[in-house]
This record gives sequence, C-alpha cells and structure tokens, in this order.
Amino acid sequence: MTDTRFDVDRDQMGRDLVSLVLTVVELLRQLMERQAIRRVELGDLGEEQVERIGTTLLLLDERMHELCEQHGLTVADLNLDLGPLGSLLPRD
Repeated sequence: MTDTRFDVDRDQMGRDLVSLVLTVVELLRQLMERQAIRRVELGDLGEEQVERIGTTLLLLDERMHELCEQHGLTVADLNLDLGPLGSLLPRD
C-alpha cells in the first residue's frame, strides 16, 4: 500500500479561497449592474430608485476594490480564463 501525501501550503490555499470568493462576488456585482442599467434604460424605475441603485453600485464597486487591495489582488486578478469560452468577467 502506497502512502500518498500532499504538501499543502495553507497560506496559498487561503489566498486561493479568498480569490475564488471575491471572483464570485465580482461576477454577481457585475450582473446586478447590467440588470440595473437595463431597467434604467427601459424606464422601469423612478428617479429616486435610479439614484439609490447608482449609489449602491458605486459603494459595492468601492468595497470590492478595498477587499482586493486588502488581500493583495486586483479586480483583473479575479478574471478566470475559461479557455475557448474566453474570460469569465468582461475585460475593460
């Protein structure tokens, strides 16, 4: 019987987990932003709602940048390469 062991770098594993979580959060943030833009363009929202959504999206964007900075990442670092499908997040 062979004993196979993995030499796990716990710090790297923690960074990778943070990166994955922030990637999912950024994907959801961008999807919410696109949906809000569609609703604004359709005229579904009142002026106060548009203002609230804009403020909320701005705060979410700022918080994402803070979290990335806190963990030594950039938003570009969160973009996963999906091979022939392209990248997960739209490139700016």
